[in-house]
Amino acid sequence: MKKLEIVGYRRANLGRTEAQDLRAQGYVPSVLYGGKEQVHFHAPAMLFRDLITSGDVFEVTLNIEGEIFKAILQETQFHPVSDMILHADFLEIVPGKQIKVDVPIKLSGTASGVIKGGKLNQKLRKLRVQGLAENIPDYIDLNVKDLDLGKSVKVSAIEQKGFTILSQSAIPVASVDIPRALRGTLTA
Repeated sequence: MKKLEIVGYRRANLGRTEAQDLRAQGYVPSVLYGGKEQVHFHAPAMLFRDLITSGDVFEVTLNIEGEIFKAILQETQFHPVSDMILHADFLEIVPGKQIKVDVPIKLSGTASGVIKGGKLNQKLRKLRVQGLAENIPDYIDLNVKDLDLGKSVKVSAIEQKGFTILSQSAIPVASVDIPRALRGTLTA
């Protein structure tokens, strides 16, 4: 897992007005849960850039007024028009306790069906997995070089190393679609 540090400050008031004031000052109202207690805090929005834009899973070190927590970003809420971060939820990493998280899927290799004129279609972008934090990968690499025209690769084809995939095994992750121009030539 990639690592990132966010420095935050405890929130005294938890009302809507204070949250709006924090956002106007460039902070993201946040909450940390899953440990002994919930911690409400705010942090500068610019510290979330790498966490949000990469799509990978990060182990985040939260420094909240000198108190250190290890966590993962569980959920973010965005403004529907401006895409500004409205709120962030973090799940505390407790040693020995399993976590559930969505891990991005990255396709690698050139599918043999694409070389023959097909179009690669990634149908699933993230997988829900469960495991100890140290076993959760940044992303799942799926090699599609053997994927032929009209074929798909399912969740069941992904190797589970130290984690369990919670998504249904029959769901297709990627397929090579046959273009309309090729359909007639393949059946003849």
